[in-house]
Amino acid sequence: MRRVNGILRRSQKALQDLDLLKVLQSEIRHEQSHDRFQNYQGGNPGDFVVDWDSPASQDVVLRRKCESGEEVAVSALLSPITFRNEEGSFPRDLLMKVCVKKPGLSPVLQFDCGVFSKDHERLEFNIHSAYYIPSPACLNPSAYRGPSFSSLDPNLQDALKEYLLARGIGDDLTNFLVIHLHKKEQTQYMSWLHKLEAMMAKDD
Repeated sequence: MRRVNGILRRSQKALQDLDLLKVLQSEIRHEQSHDRFQNYQGGNPGDFVVDWDSPASQDVVLRRKCESGEEVAVSALLSPITFRNEEGSFPRDLLMKVCVKKPGLSPVLQFDCGVFSKDHERLEFNIHSAYYIPSPACLNPSAYRGPSFSSLDPNLQDALKEYLLARGIGDDLTNFLVIHLHKKEQTQYMSWLHKLEAMMAKDD
């Protein structure tokens, strides 16, 4: 009787694995035939160069050195999934950090930004916060780094955004980042599906 029960349990497990395998294969076929980003070109990051872009990571880091000697670093990743942009060209917004360092000085200006689809054709970026960091080596989380960005005078908010635009944080860069990161996530998702498929297809 124990042997019969063991055979039944293994048979049930095999059927469950087969059902999961069929669903995984169906999802893979669907993703391969409905790649919503395949018609988007990679874009051009302008004067920025990619400094970090591991296939296993969710983020990307770019840098540029301005003629003035200023160094600008940008790190970006996709925001958590929301339903607000479900019908737009890109289903997820972008979270972006921009750090600007003057030549020969230790302080860094850090801007936390969001990039989102304003309509089906255009992207927009907003600044969520602006921090003054005395030194990259002094990242005390309790230190005062600046007021809430939304509490600043609108003229100062506009001036800070123009400051970033003048350093290349514009349409070319944000388009590149949004397309690149959505394509990267799609590649990672397909890799994940194939790994599960291989696992379920493997005989015990």
